[in-house]
Amino acid sequence: MLFIGDRTQHGMAEFQVAVADPADGQTYQHEVDGQDANRFLGREIGEEVDGGAVGLDGYSIKLTGGSDETGRPMREDVPGAQIRERLLEGGVGFNPNRDGERKRITVRGRQVSEETAQVNATIVDSDDNVRVALGLEEPEPDEDEEADADEDSDEADTDTEDAEDDEDAEAAEAAEDAEDAEDTEGAEDAEDTEDAEAADADGDDAADTDSDEEAEDA
Repeated sequence: MLFIGDRTQHGMAEFQVAVADPADGQTYQHEVDGQDANRFLGREIGEEVDGGAVGLDGYSIKLTGGSDETGRPMREDVPGAQIRERLLEGGVGFNPNRDGERKRITVRGRQVSEETAQVNATIVDSDDNVRVALGLEEPEPDEDEEADADEDSDEADTDTEDAEDDEDAEAAEAAEDAEDAEDTEGAEDAEDTEDAEAADADGDDAADTDSDEEAEDA
């Protein structure tokens, strides 16, 4: 048993925490145990607890009520954590059907204990990032991140354009080389043709000379 101020805390506890978000009217259920549950033990209705116990790091939650395993409600006007019988005219635990109706009801005190099954709480200073803190939504990028993303996108586009320009230049160079090669082959073929024609002409001249010599000898 551990004593903290005028509060008494026992061993480990486990219960549900219903956290209401006043910003959007949503209520989130969170099961706590171990050290997270111990943060609630001994606390009373109206007090605040670190929201990290229910996954809301950076927030505080205010206790608004609760109940035990049998459904007995915790009442803020009943001290301690024990069961008390109260003659109620209304409020938590009793809704009268007519004016002046009263009823004796068994309730729990305002202090959270190991007998508590559910704790009700509300987020203090709620904002638009509660669902992000709970992991239900992705955070929106800030202006700097958007600017960095745009810059990265522009750089990527520039790199792509440079790569395309390099590919176009390489393709043009390859085409030019191919044309030069064709021109060279054409020139070589033309030179071979001229040499062949010159050789044929020399052969014809030699044949004519031999014919003339034979004619003279005859």
